[in-house]
Amino acid sequence: MTFQNPDQATIKDILQSKKRIAVVGLSNKPERTSYQVARYMKDQGYEIIPVNPTIEESMGLKAYASLKDIDGPIDIVNVFRRSEELPAIAEEVKEIEPSVFWAQLGILNEDVPNILKDSNTTIVMDRCIKVEHASM
Repeated sequence: MTFQNPDQATIKDILQSKKRIAVVGLSNKPERTSYQVARYMKDQGYEIIPVNPTIEESMGLKAYASLKDIDGPIDIVNVFRRSEELPAIAEEVKEIEPSVFWAQLGILNEDVPNILKDSNTTIVMDRCIKVEHASM
């Protein structure tokens, strides 16, 4: 089975209704793509939660070592990690049940839909959340 992203109407609905984004792999270096995308989303009014065990903070926001360390519900888990790391992140996502699991452009793993099949989490992979937001 080949993974299929949600249609554009669903992606637009996600970006209009979901505002709390945990960014897995968010860097504290402004030149990195993860930082630039998260900064854009923050500037658009989204709440950004950095998830990276190797940093203390990013964009002045406290970084968390894992998704399970975050208090309260998470709308979108936005992933900036290598494709082969997605199954482990999906396993963690199963425990916290965010509305959306979103892997950035160039990041795709066919095991993720199987891991999340019994959850109510919508899966988006190989799409840039910034590009999708800017095209709304």
